[in-house]
Amino acid sequence: MRSRYSAYVRGETDYLLQTWHPSTRPATLELDADVRWFRLEIVARTGGSMFDSQGTVEFRAHYRNDGSADQQHENSSFVRENGAWLYVDAV
Repeated sequence: MRSRYSAYVRGETDYLLQTWHPSTRPATLELDADVRWFRLEIVARTGGSMFDSQGTVEFRAHYRNDGSADQQHENSSFVRENGAWLYVDAV
């Protein structure tokens, strides 16, 4: 989760697509250049240990856009395949 957040901060769309599960991954990804992410707050998590094959992360990602601060609050699902954690979807 933190590495994907960092990729959003840096605009690394290739990394985001690589860490997205093929069943839900979009063909392309375009990030809004005006959005400036500045803080990630992990609220809760389930699973995700080295013995788990799935997990969730509830988080708030804080950003600025056109001078206004806002946040994205979501609960993301991940699965581990071949030793790598992949983002599946979010609510």
